Amino acid sequence: FYMQDGKMIIEARAESKGGKNYTSTRITTQNKKTFTFGRIDIRAKVPKGKGVWPALWMLGSNITTVSWPKCGEMDILELLGQEPNKVYQTIHYGPGPGSTQNTKSRISQTAYSDGFHLYSLNWELDKLQFLVDNVVLLETSKAEFGGIAYPFNDPFFFIINIAVGGNWPGSPDATTQFPQWMMVDY
Repeated sequence: FYMQDGKMIIEARAESKGGKNYTSTRITTQNKKTFTFGRIDIRAKVPKGKGVWPALWMLGSNITTVSWPKCGEMDILELLGQEPNKVYQTIHYGPGPGSTQNTKSRISQTAYSDGFHLYSLNWELDKLQFLVDNVVLLETSKAEFGGIAYPFNDPFFFIINIAVGGNWPGSPDATTQFPQWMMVDY
């Protein structure tokens, strides 16, 4: 993690450390700062490559007492590096152990790694609206939840990271170039 030319940069590297084959960074505001409601805009340029998984997301700050997914999760951006033209915006919730989710994806003519894009969340009481480059992708409201607990009126904290590998993106392969960078302008 470092700052360069006024941008926050997370770098994922192919290097051995602590018994792992890759290094990266996860930035979190957990136990530091929570947020409730407002517009969140994150202008970022994301990495690409098989097994590379950048994310700008939030978890309910009560995760340590109610666990996931009951605390709620809001994914403002997720991208699978092997699908560089497709971004996902998702909410996770439910009593657990697995989550109920509502997800939408957007496909672009060019790779999201080719330039900066704006990933946004309009977060209001009883309503969520997710946008990519000011185009609404996912909307939901408490009314749509029926009798299921709605965790999205409670405080959340931020997480910004590049994961490498995992069940969803799979592992990097010979085509994956390192280092990879996520650059956050604001």
